[in-house]
Formats: sequence, structure tokens, C-alpha cells
Amino acid sequence: MKSDSTLRIKLEAALTSRDNRWIRRRLPDPAIALTSPLTDFTSNDYLSLSSSQHLRSLFLNKLSIAPDILGSGGSRLLVNGQAHANLEDRLRQFFGGEAALLFNSGFDANVGFFSCIPQQGDAIIYDEHIHASVHDGMRASRVDQPFLISFDHNSLPALRSTLMMIRNRTSTRQSVFVAVESLYSMDGTFAPLKEMVGVIEEIFPSGNAYLIVDEAHSTGIYGPEGRGRVAMLGLEDRVLARLHTFGKALAASGGAYNIPLSNVG
Repeated sequence: MKSDSTLRIKLEAALTSRDNRWIRRRLPDPAIALTSPLTDFTSNDYLSLSSSQHLRSLFLNKLSIAPDILGSGGSRLLVNGQAHANLEDRLRQFFGGEAALLFNSGFDANVGFFSCIPQQGDAIIYDEHIHASVHDGMRASRVDQPFLISFDHNSLPALRSTLMMIRNRTSTRQSVFVAVESLYSMDGTFAPLKEMVGVIEEIFPSGNAYLIVDEAHSTGIYGPEGRGRVAMLGLEDRVLARLHTFGKALAASGGAYNIPLSNVG
């Protein structure tokens, strides 16, 4: 790129602006993690599984004998690999749902769910601290902008008033989705899931309002065998869908939505 090109000048001005506001981010030196004597309080490797030699050996052994793992061979609609289907079935059983769907990442899972499941005329109510991936999914959804409404973080009164407002603007033929995270990593706060479910079921007794829970930061940490806070609270049959990611406590990559289809009215 020429030093005097318009594009270069604009990009350098943008970087200078970020420097002046102390918001410019840079990639850390990858060698530091290998030599630093400091304790890591910033990564998502909550259980230190990425440094487990036992897990590494087990993984490499399984990898060496597993069939159909290299290359997708094409779109899954054309090539539905057995290994992929087997993993989804294992996740379905482990998390106690009727279906599990794998995505490349938790980000992709949230974007995929919220851009596809809510339909025209539906509404999405979301915690003001919800992850950016949910915002991307909502913007790509069929839901009209006036029906994308936030409520104060973890506030049951705010959730109640927002749901009552939506109830007066929608019919029983329309669905209402409530998007929350079970654990908000930036704040370290827990969503009052049990109370939220109670409010949703009270205001929409016909069952056309659904709680969607992002369990990205609680998977592997909370609940029986790390199944998350929804399972810990026994709410599996009262939550429409849960997002679980592998890129945090599970020391891998990818994400999955677990959906109990019997909850879909």
C-alpha cells in the first residue's frame, strides 16, 4: 500500500485516534505465555485442561483411530459425516435435550439461532449486558426493530414490565424470546434464572414465551458434571434452548445449541 494513499491515511488516522483514547488493542507476544512466571487470570481456560498431559494423550489417541474427521467434504446438507452426527447425539444425551446442533463457535451458534428461530411478528427481549453475538443475530433476524427490546441487567422488575408491555402488543400466535447469560463474565454476575422462568410463565401462561440461556461461561464449571446452571437449578424442561461452548472451560473450539423440542409450543 502506498504511503500517501487515501486508504493508508485513513487507517493511520483511525489508529492514532484509538491510541489517543487508550482503546487500541494489540496482539500479545505468543512466546510470553510459555515463559511468563505470572498466574493467568485472563484466559477462558478455567480448568487448565489445555495443559493437561493426560487429556492431550487421550485426545491424540482418539484422533488417530477416529474415522471421517479430516475435511468436511462439502456443505453438511450434502455430506453429513458420521463423526459429526455422533458428537451431536452424545451432546444431546449429556445435556439432556431432544436435539443438539454443532456450530464452528459459540459466536456462530448465537448468530445462527437468533437469525433463524424468531420469526416475523415475534419479539426478542434481552438483558442489556447480553453478548455481542446475540446482537448480531438479532440484527439479522426477521424480528422488526421495535420488537427488539433490552431490559436492565438482571432486573426482575424490569423484565416483568418489559414482558407485560410486549404482551399487550402481541397475540398468542406470536412468540417472545428472552435472551440472557447464566454467568456474565465481564461482571461476574449470575442471572436469576429460576425467578426469570417464573416471571415468564406467569405473564405468558399459554407458553408462547421462551427463555434462551447462553451458558458459555458456566459450561464445565457449574451443574452436575459441568452441564451448566440451567441443569444445576433443574430448569432443563423450562428453558427452550441453551448455548454451550467448547472454547472456554472445555479447552477446545466450537459451540452447540441444546434444544428440548417438547418445550416448543
